[in-house]
Amino acid sequence: MRKSLTIGMTAASLGALIALTGLAPAQAADPVAKLSVFHGVPGLTVDVYVNDKLTLDNFKPGDLAGPLDLPAGTYKVAITASDAADASKPAIGPVDLPLVAGMDYTAVAHLDAAGKPTATLFTNDIGKLEAGQGRLTVRHVAAAPAVDVLANGAAAITNLVNPKESVLNLPAGTISAAVAATGTTAPVIGPADVNVAEGTNTIVYAWGSLADKNLALGVQTIAGLHSNPGSIPAGEAGLVATNKPADTTGLWLGAFAAMLLALGAAAVVGLRRSAAAARR
Repeated sequence: MRKSLTIGMTAASLGALIALTGLAPAQAADPVAKLSVFHGVPGLTVDVYVNDKLTLDNFKPGDLAGPLDLPAGTYKVAITASDAADASKPAIGPVDLPLVAGMDYTAVAHLDAAGKPTATLFTNDIGKLEAGQGRLTVRHVAAAPAVDVLANGAAAITNLVNPKESVLNLPAGTISAAVAATGTTAPVIGPADVNVAEGTNTIVYAWGSLADKNLALGVQTIAGLHSNPGSIPAGEAGLVATNKPADTTGLWLGAFAAMLLALGAAAVVGLRRSAAAARR
């Protein structure tokens, strides 16, 4: 009896292992929205309040926080001086941010084209990418006129104005990126090397002030956008499904599992027959 139970438990454990390695159905869609916050106002350390609760303390220019997992709904966000006692006298806002489950957002505190502090909510593109492709998103959140974005010396994005963005799907690799006034090639930011990684949305922020000569670049990345099922994480344990067309690991594992289950069943039958014979 003990041997039969032991074999049965081994078979169940093996079934659980197979499920964890990606042979089980994919998990349901994420029921929350993801929110990141980027601070693009030069010279101002701030606190960030969400629904009147202090969420980010002493948030410095150029900092990126998140993503926060939040239930779908509308959130009131206020940005105050870092020594404020509450959100009653915000430097920016309050603004209402409507968040939809399954979506990914970045709220940006920045300067408008005239140099006044403001806030913009961007929806991040998390659509799947083809194999070998990366996504480059460029956002103009600086106190500056319209700009061109140069990639390896050539204009890849033209006439981008504050607070707009432009999204490109590109072959993965490193590009030399620079920002110039529209119609020119003399950089006002950069050049800087930007890694456009495969299966990743690389988001570049041009922020600061042209008049104050403190223009800068900020970078945010959102990974896991591969279209190949073999590249999609299969759970929080960090295990990855490996059922690519050229990968037979899953097939071998399935065959090995079936063989062990068959051996276990045969052993159970043999043990029962032996016990019956002994009773005779």
